[in-house]
Amino acid sequence: MPAPTTVTRTMTSVEGGYQKVLEGCFQEVFRIPSIMPDAPLLPHDRGHELWTMEDGPSRKLMASIDRWVGAMVGDDGIDIPLSGGGPSIEATVFARQDGLVVGCAVVDYLLQIWAPSVRVSWFAGDGKRVSSGDEIAVFSGARDDVLAIERIALNALGQLSGIATETKRWSAIAPKQIACTRKTVWGLLDKWAVHMGGGLTHRLSKDDAMMIKENDLASMHEELETHVERLVTYLQGVDMYPEQVGAFLEVETRTDKEALMAAMVWSQRRASEGLDRLVIMLDNFTPEQCKAVSEQMEDQGVREHVVLEASGGIVFKDLKSWHECGLDVVSTSVVNRGVPPLDVSMLVKGL
Repeated sequence: MPAPTTVTRTMTSVEGGYQKVLEGCFQEVFRIPSIMPDAPLLPHDRGHELWTMEDGPSRKLMASIDRWVGAMVGDDGIDIPLSGGGPSIEATVFARQDGLVVGCAVVDYLLQIWAPSVRVSWFAGDGKRVSSGDEIAVFSGARDDVLAIERIALNALGQLSGIATETKRWSAIAPKQIACTRKTVWGLLDKWAVHMGGGLTHRLSKDDAMMIKENDLASMHEELETHVERLVTYLQGVDMYPEQVGAFLEVETRTDKEALMAAMVWSQRRASEGLDRLVIMLDNFTPEQCKAVSEQMEDQGVREHVVLEASGGIVFKDLKSWHECGLDVVSTSVVNRGVPPLDVSMLVKGL
């Protein structure tokens, strides 16, 4: 068994929040190598905004952890940091099934702010594979505090590890192609877990990237009669300032005609303005329809100017077909919503 990574904790005020945590309390635990690369490969790969191998969690992710941990402890009736009651005990967290561990950063923050008497030694840090029966961590500290945070810590580890494990299952068939959506349960924490499982985060918030969907187009250029006319007019005139568009521009299309027209308009703008590729979502297309659209774009010489994304109706049993039909990205909320948590348990030493 590998030697655990021990994090030494100091008392931190709740008001100090995650800024103080960022100043060093994670420096050791996040040296455990992650299995994930950090370099963005597609516009949808925004995981580096949340986590890197060198630095661990970003300020953006820590802010989200701060919000979610506050909600979890509040819902569990804890309104002030625990004060260390009872004798000292040790408790081991172990996996009851194979999977990918994610959520250590959440537990570290939970202890740093709300249970400063409790120490944790990690055998498996964020991004580490475990098998059933493997020890993940050992908690030591005041009995009352360890037991008070037990369920909160296990919920966080189980939920996020479950998402990462499921994402890894999908990514094994379609590597660097699976993206989640903004349909999340725990917001950025879901997206972090998807990233750690080998998936793409897609946009991190509504304003992180500009996505124009059918409801947006329905409210634009009301003088035009058809959806495709509005789409073309929008793409011809949209200003591509980063502060307006964000990380990338994406448009939703419902027919092959809309997708082809969008690609042709954008290829002309790229030739004259040197813009980034346009992301075109093929909404509720079948794999066969996606393949036909990709091939038509190749024939028209416009495929290189766009990123093709399929969304809607994506199921695991058909994933190989989606992977092989000429798409760049397959986006789905299935990898993070309704996913069973990884089964993890805690046992106090001596039981």
